Amino acid sequence: MSALSPTTAFPPKPGRGGCLVKPCVLVGGRVGIAGKKQQQEQQLQRRKFLVKAGPKRIAFGQECRRGLVAGIDKLADAVAVTLGPRGKARISLSLSRFFSASLVLAALMEVILDSAGRNVVVDGELPKVINDGVTIARAIELPDAIENVGVLLVREVASKTNDSAGDGTTTAIILAREIIKLGLMAVASGANPASLKRGMDKAITELVKSLRNKCRPIKGRDDIRAVASISAGNDCFVGSMIADALEQIGSDGFISIESSSSFETTFEVEEGMKIDRGYISHHFVTNQDGSTVEFQNAKVLVTDQKITRTKDIIPMLEKATQLGVPLLLIAEDISSEVLSTLIVNKLQGIVKVAAIKSPGFAEGKKGLLQDIAIMTGADLLTGDLGMDLANATSDQLGIARKVTVTNNSTMIVADPSTKPEIRARIDQLKKDIAETDSAYLSEKLAIRIAKLSGGVAIIKVGAPTEAELEDKKLRIEDAKNASLAAMAEGIAPGGGAVYVHLSKQVASIKKLMEDPEEKLGADIIGKALLVPAQLIAHNAGVDGSVVVEKILSCDWEFGYNAMSGKYENLFDSGVVDPCKVSRSVLQNAVSIAGVLLTCEAVLVEKTRKPKPAVPFVPGITP
Repeated sequence: MSALSPTTAFPPKPGRGGCLVKPCVLVGGRVGIAGKKQQQEQQLQRRKFLVKAGPKRIAFGQECRRGLVAGIDKLADAVAVTLGPRGKARISLSLSRFFSASLVLAALMEVILDSAGRNVVVDGELPKVINDGVTIARAIELPDAIENVGVLLVREVASKTNDSAGDGTTTAIILAREIIKLGLMAVASGANPASLKRGMDKAITELVKSLRNKCRPIKGRDDIRAVASISAGNDCFVGSMIADALEQIGSDGFISIESSSSFETTFEVEEGMKIDRGYISHHFVTNQDGSTVEFQNAKVLVTDQKITRTKDIIPMLEKATQLGVPLLLIAEDISSEVLSTLIVNKLQGIVKVAAIKSPGFAEGKKGLLQDIAIMTGADLLTGDLGMDLANATSDQLGIARKVTVTNNSTMIVADPSTKPEIRARIDQLKKDIAETDSAYLSEKLAIRIAKLSGGVAIIKVGAPTEAELEDKKLRIEDAKNASLAAMAEGIAPGGGAVYVHLSKQVASIKKLMEDPEEKLGADIIGKALLVPAQLIAHNAGVDGSVVVEKILSCDWEFGYNAMSGKYENLFDSGVVDPCKVSRSVLQNAVSIAGVLLTCEAVLVEKTRKPKPAVPFVPGITP
């Protein structure tokens, strides 16, 4: 008998009396009748995977570019007035759940166009007073679909700059807008957009090389304080706090920003590696006053397995008893039998012991356990490598100089003997950060590095009102990111002067090009680089073109200090920007501008007008 497919269908055959037998289907070796109900279910199942695309609106040529530039202008205007030490703060309205996007934009633009900078108060929602470019950009959504595409593209510039450098988002938006506008003017005059893009890319490559050569490294606490103060809106208190924190935790440290329960802003530094797991039982407590477990020179067992049998850990308990040292167990879980044995031995004074569960979740758990094992010099007893707890020996235990366990956290301070292994682990994690493009993963790896190096600073931000609290947290976040960027790649003159000085090198870069349209692309970069300094001066109430002309005649270190209104050595006066921020601004702005210049059409969802609730009747409908 030949094999039949489970879904083989037989054609209708004549039955008795000339009638036709209904089609049969062979299912699992049994014959059933496929009725209408089964066919209807199959049709319904197919409909679930049917995707229908709505009508599209397509714009070409000038219409396309005009709509994109209109959206970019509205976004750039919304952030432009915040640039510089005398820029005005913006009111960001979180109203997307209550009001249309056009109303949100109208409220923002009302603040922008008002020279007095009046606040916008909307009933039912607390406004946020902010001057962070990327936060403002994320709050804007335009009703016109083509204009909104322009907003989304330039918002990407701010987001990428924020992810890579942590600051400079407003400058990136302003620079991108100017390059796009000048580039589109050249395209309208007949220039080849591809040639323009090549010229701009070549110019930026050379300017970035020059920037790296001229930037100077951070020399000490004063430089960090200057960078943090400028980034926080000339707030010297924030600058000093960031400088003190980084001085204590070092370059490998991590700064966490949290809300405080009081009105004051303070910071504290945690020594050692903090784990978000506390003791399994309160019977392990050694300090009754603080309800904590405190060990000195403790042995440490690290495993990702569950401890289910007491005999598996007897060698470790005997070793700890012989040496007279405490024992800390870090495991996936501990059975009730083992836990009761540990508690009895601890209460009888036979051995000092405590147990906590493994920290982390999913893939992050294994990485944290490896960090703990390297920090303490222990072997990670993992089931993935076939390392059974039953075969574990006391030689696989690690050591910690100090262990403090509370009901919800554990602090481990490394022994000096494990410093070489910790340094090698930190170097490996730094390589992982350099290879990843994920901002989330980079932050998690940076936290692990900080914990290994024993440097985690927690800044607790306080303010009388929620609006001021959000503003202070954003400023401190910018100051932190700018300081870390300065420590990584050095500092350059601030106040937009670095871009003005770089523009003087465009003439020599053009000599390396042969294509006239590529030279035109370099010229566009040179003109756009003058705009940030012009805008900073304009926000300070000074003629921007005059300021730029004077900066062009100054040396690299000199520029215009908008806070004091003087032309001076910006390094001496503390008006500096991180080189990493300036570099990211240049690269990201030119990247998105090149994409937009080569754009010839845009395709968006066609917006449909909602049908009126009441049909229109002449003479009756109001």
